[in-house]
Amino acid sequence: MADQNVLAPADGADSPDRADHEAPGDTGGTDDTGELRGLLQAAVAAVGGVEREGQVRMAEAVAEAIADGSHLLAQAGTGTGKSLGYLVPALAHGERVVIATATLALQRQLVERDLPRTVDALHPRLRRRPQFATLKGRSNYLCLHRVHEGVPQDDPDLGAGLFDPFESASAQPSSRLGQDLLRLRDWADETDSGDRDSLTPGVSDRAWSQVSVSARECLGAARCAYGPECFAEAARERAKLAEVVVTNHALLAIDALEGAPVLPSHEVLIVDEAHELVSRVTGVATGELTPGRVNRAVRLSAKLVDEKAADALQTAAESFERLMELALPGRLEPVPEDLGYALLALRDASRTVISALGATRDASVQDEDAVRRLALASVENVQEVAERITQGSEFDVVWFERHDRFGASLRVAPLSVSGLVREKVFSDRSVTLTSATLKLGGDFAGIGASLGLPPEGGGEEGAPVWKGLDVGSPFEYRKQGILYVARHLERPGRDGTRQDMLDELADLVAAAGGRTLGLFSSKRAAEAAAAELRGRLDVPVLLQGEETLGELIKRFAADEATCLFGSLSLWQGVDVPGPGCQLVVMDRIPFPRPDDPLATARQEAVEKAGGNGFMAVAATHAALLMAQGAGRLVRATGDRGVVAVLDPRLATARYGSYLRASMPDFWYTTDRNQARRSLAAIDAAARSDRSNG
Repeated sequence: MADQNVLAPADGADSPDRADHEAPGDTGGTDDTGELRGLLQAAVAAVGGVEREGQVRMAEAVAEAIADGSHLLAQAGTGTGKSLGYLVPALAHGERVVIATATLALQRQLVERDLPRTVDALHPRLRRRPQFATLKGRSNYLCLHRVHEGVPQDDPDLGAGLFDPFESASAQPSSRLGQDLLRLRDWADETDSGDRDSLTPGVSDRAWSQVSVSARECLGAARCAYGPECFAEAARERAKLAEVVVTNHALLAIDALEGAPVLPSHEVLIVDEAHELVSRVTGVATGELTPGRVNRAVRLSAKLVDEKAADALQTAAESFERLMELALPGRLEPVPEDLGYALLALRDASRTVISALGATRDASVQDEDAVRRLALASVENVQEVAERITQGSEFDVVWFERHDRFGASLRVAPLSVSGLVREKVFSDRSVTLTSATLKLGGDFAGIGASLGLPPEGGGEEGAPVWKGLDVGSPFEYRKQGILYVARHLERPGRDGTRQDMLDELADLVAAAGGRTLGLFSSKRAAEAAAAELRGRLDVPVLLQGEETLGELIKRFAADEATCLFGSLSLWQGVDVPGPGCQLVVMDRIPFPRPDDPLATARQEAVEKAGGNGFMAVAATHAALLMAQGAGRLVRATGDRGVVAVLDPRLATARYGSYLRASMPDFWYTTDRNQARRSLAAIDAAARSDRSNG
């Protein structure tokens, strides 16, 4: 293990002038504080952890929020043990609790590790054994109707020309798709849950789409021959009986926004990885139209409705497709007249087809109910998005996107989801939101505003009552890590290779002996950096996209000399404690792209309201990512290393202090020689530990 003194001098001119964390205020406690602490101690012992003071304070604050029906934003740094910090008071409460997470990894940790052990530990003290269950969207579960009856032949996007594994067990498919489907058929006879995430190894999205249905495509348990055995229905029944229901942010958003409840009633909601909630809600509230989706609706419905209705939808689809061929990326403000007419035609033709689908029946169509549900779901999606765009709401943003592989798409998203979240999430229940990164720029104001919450302690009538609590981290960030900003580099431009940045990167990686997680602002930048270092240094460089992400992280953790470079999905969720990750590099501040229509529209809206659009949108976005990215460095008490930001603006721009205050409180320097010396010392100490071990 590296000595703490290798990181930075005891003091110096370049030492940061940053105040220590303010001691968070008293959580107030309850009369049951002693009992709660006893429960927490039992749970910590059961999972093999160590009780942390921050964990205790968090548990007491969660219990208090549940008791008085208020809301809590709790920042709990890595290593705090925040899962038990909310599980113990939730289980002690005794009423149903819904826990929503953003990642599969955390869902698995809760359901497979933390909850079983905690329930066992608390059972003697609570004198009851709380039940828990996982609930996801319907398309996450295997559909037995699809497995046994096959994909309706009227859906060419799924079934046309493909090997059908359901016809002959002796047939041997030659394609990867066919092999996946054959394995899925066999798995259907073995699985108890039908949950896609329990299938290892996984299959492609296209293969899974042949054995799953969306909520709209589902026949319904009462009408389906396989309803009594349905995996999705079984999951819902288990959730109805469970005291703790673990779900994901997307299903939480669907439950909140779409009117029809999909989660069981509950009086306590806990949102873990809460920094992701706004983006997940935005995703659920975003509509999309593409020529492919519209043409699929035409094909699926053509044989089920009269010729006049089918022809009208076909004509509208052709007009829409012609316009999309000429579409240029960017925001549509307002929607062009010709596109508006095309969308009105799509809307009206879709309405006619939807009415016809409900009125006609065709006995000649095999498995007609399943085909009809597919067609109805597809046409309804077209109708709803077309109508939403033609309504021209001032609260929506409409834009074109173009992808090299998928072509052009037309998208519509809410200008803000803060009002939706405030109305739909923070009502009729106590809500706790927690994450390692909720305080941006040193306070909860930014996250709170994005969630529709008034200023903390504000007296707005009828507004949700909430408070923020930072329980800190057990790590000594100023002794364990350096934040190095390469102030001497040129400011990054929009395009082109930054040779000075690549030179600096190579020097840092060489000093660290590899051991580097490279976080880049774009796929192109990651590829350029990987190519450069592979040609200059004798260390393995893994690149996102060349293998599955899980396999890349596994290889990165297994070989200490290895580097892993990638873009945005690596900024969160990589957990590699120890000497395998002792340098985290960010090539530039990750502001939204200047041509991002939604971010630009949101920024302009803040400015029109008299606020600072750049700070409210662009800087907040960057601060959140940088806090998450910097959090990849120190994952255990023995970790040492450097976070290097190769963008001088973090040191020179006015907003730099806001971004730095959002990151862990590392020792701060702009001295490149100090950074290289510290990395070399850490590398030498790690090599010594390995040789002595």
